[in-house]
Amino acid sequence: MKNKGLNYCKLLETKENYVRFVAVTTRKLSFNLIFIIMNKADLIAAMAAESGLSKVDSKKALDAFLAATTKALKKGERVTLVGFGSFVVGKRGERTGRNPRTGATIKIKAKKVVKFRPSIKL
Repeated sequence: MKNKGLNYCKLLETKENYVRFVAVTTRKLSFNLIFIIMNKADLIAAMAAESGLSKVDSKKALDAFLAATTKALKKGERVTLVGFGSFVVGKRGERTGRNPRTGATIKIKAKKVVKFRPSIKL
C-alpha cells in the first residue's frame, strides 16, 4: 500500500507576519500553506481595534488573562474558553534520548507540559 501522505514541503516566502509553504502530496496534489504569525504586540493592537479599548487597557487585559491562566495551570486546573479551546496540563513520561553532539544515550526526566485543544468551532 502506497503512502497517501505528504511527499515534501518547500518554504516559498517569509515576511514579517506570515510564512508561506507549498506542500506536495504523493498523489501529486499541491497546495499552499500560509501560517500567520502574531506576536504579543500584534495581539494587543487587534484586541484594541476589536474592542474599542486603548492599547494600554488591552495590554492590561491580556496580561491579566495570561496571569490568571498561568496560575490555574500551575495548580493543575483546566482552562476552557467555550468556542475557542482548552488549555490542559499533561504529563510527559521519562524517556531516553541521545546527545546530538556525542551520540551518548541520556535519560530525559518526566515533566508537565501545557497542551492546547482547539474547539470544534475554531
